Amino acid sequence: MFAVIRTGGKQYTVAKDDLITVERLPGDAGETVALTDVLMVGDGEAITVGAPLISGATVAAEIMEQGRAKKIVVFKKKRRQNYRRKKGHRQLQTTLKVVDILTDGKTVETTAKAAPTPKTTDAKADPAPAVAELEPQRFESAPEGADDLTKIAGVGPKLANLLNELGIYKFEQIAAWTPENVAWVDERLTFKGRIERDDWISKAAALAAGETGA
Repeated sequence: MFAVIRTGGKQYTVAKDDLITVERLPGDAGETVALTDVLMVGDGEAITVGAPLISGATVAAEIMEQGRAKKIVVFKKKRRQNYRRKKGHRQLQTTLKVVDILTDGKTVETTAKAAPTPKTTDAKADPAPAVAELEPQRFESAPEGADDLTKIAGVGPKLANLLNELGIYKFEQIAAWTPENVAWVDERLTFKGRIERDDWISKAAALAAGETGA
């Protein structure tokens, strides 16, 4: 039996006991995670394709190692403007071992837990949300497989460049924005209300899912 799963914006074909390296998932080595974005399951000649996901299908995997990918160098240059920027980036990644492929609503008990929210011991501390809660997911530099953000209706080349400067390169980043994330981006790009008015989030979600009508 094999399955095609989606995690970190990428798709992987896996079978039991396979080792795969994906973008970082929360958890420590030895813990179990459940991958529920299953796009296809095959068992012999029987193949089931989701629309886009298969209801009740889960891939159980064990975290083998948390690490980083090889360093990539991003160099930007503008001719005749004395503009040069050089940055390095090492993507956080997780090595998984596929334990089982479950269908028909079967589940697996997961032991990996999301990273805890930092707590404060000062009773008089400012109750405002931590910066990490306000900021959307961001990359330090352009990741491999960065999306063309101009495909989102209402986002032109100039806006796409501004979003890239904030570390936003993928449709899935925008699709996951919370109201706090939207406010954070609004403040830095000074076009308050445009994200919600042009419905970037749902359009980005459709593009991330492979739909073309966004």
